Amino acid sequence: MKNISKIAAIVTSVALGGLYAGASSAEDFNIAFFAASSQNGFNQAIYAGIEEKAKELGVKTEMYDGQFNASHQYSQIEDVLASGKFDGFVLMANDTVGIAGAVEQIGAAGKPVVSTLFPIGPNLKTLDRQVDGLTATVASPPADGAREQAKEVVEFCKDKDPCNVVIMIGQLIFPFDNLRYETFREVLDAESNIKVVATGEGSYSPDVSLTAMTDILQANSDVHAVLSNADQHLVGVEIALDAAGYNVPDLFLSGGGAANIAINAIREGRWDATLAYFPKSMGSIALDMVVKKLKGEEIAESINMDEVGPMPFIINKAVLDANPDFVGEWEQ
Repeated sequence: MKNISKIAAIVTSVALGGLYAGASSAEDFNIAFFAASSQNGFNQAIYAGIEEKAKELGVKTEMYDGQFNASHQYSQIEDVLASGKFDGFVLMANDTVGIAGAVEQIGAAGKPVVSTLFPIGPNLKTLDRQVDGLTATVASPPADGAREQAKEVVEFCKDKDPCNVVIMIGQLIFPFDNLRYETFREVLDAESNIKVVATGEGSYSPDVSLTAMTDILQANSDVHAVLSNADQHLVGVEIALDAAGYNVPDLFLSGGGAANIAINAIREGRWDATLAYFPKSMGSIALDMVVKKLKGEEIAESINMDEVGPMPFIINKAVLDANPDFVGEWEQ
């Protein structure tokens, strides 16, 4: 089992070199966080980690709302960069491919930018730097987690034929969600007893997910499992299943994010699993890396959160029974 102390070790030891002569003090630094959406709980948790680390280091931070809109976020980065107000940046991209041009502009301005949650560039399966100007990446390869989630569904379905599965994804227009979806299908479609009866887009919203799942259940009366990339989706999914007369604990529900709402639902036996993410730690590490770079220190090119987090890939009841004091780093 991974130890939570590894996160602290990464935060304090990613630097490999020393300060260069004449570096500014941390108190002079202003760091901007470009959120995919400032209204989203996961983004808010990343920023909470940024704020905590900023308070420790004595730097100033500000969050910008990307509104889950890739073109808006791109223009926002250009405008904020042109303002000259900030020394460095932390990014959670809406479009990990399309945002590359804005990242290159940051790099050309000689300012550090660290990506969180996802790598920037066309290949989401690697954390290696793909775009000029990107300083570092603090993320988890999305396909790895999606594959493990789908394998859990296969295990649940092994004695059911057919086993009817609903996939609730964020938005297929997002490259990372499309990769997750393709990975889900690659694993599930290989099993002759598993039938993916519907796919919904939950847009990381319980309300949107409730509407999508309600529509799906009107056309599909016999669902055995729901596979999702986000815990927020399962909040709406569960309400829809209840309303349709399902006994939710009989089904297999898998989300993503390790939000406290998911941790509690798994402990209570209502949900079955969640893919582990640690957004506050992610934000803290990213902010630390930006500041170290500004101070002239060498930093690691990437940090794989799957390797430094305190829990395994998949958090289920057995994992939680073995870790009764574990709490998630965000609510939902």
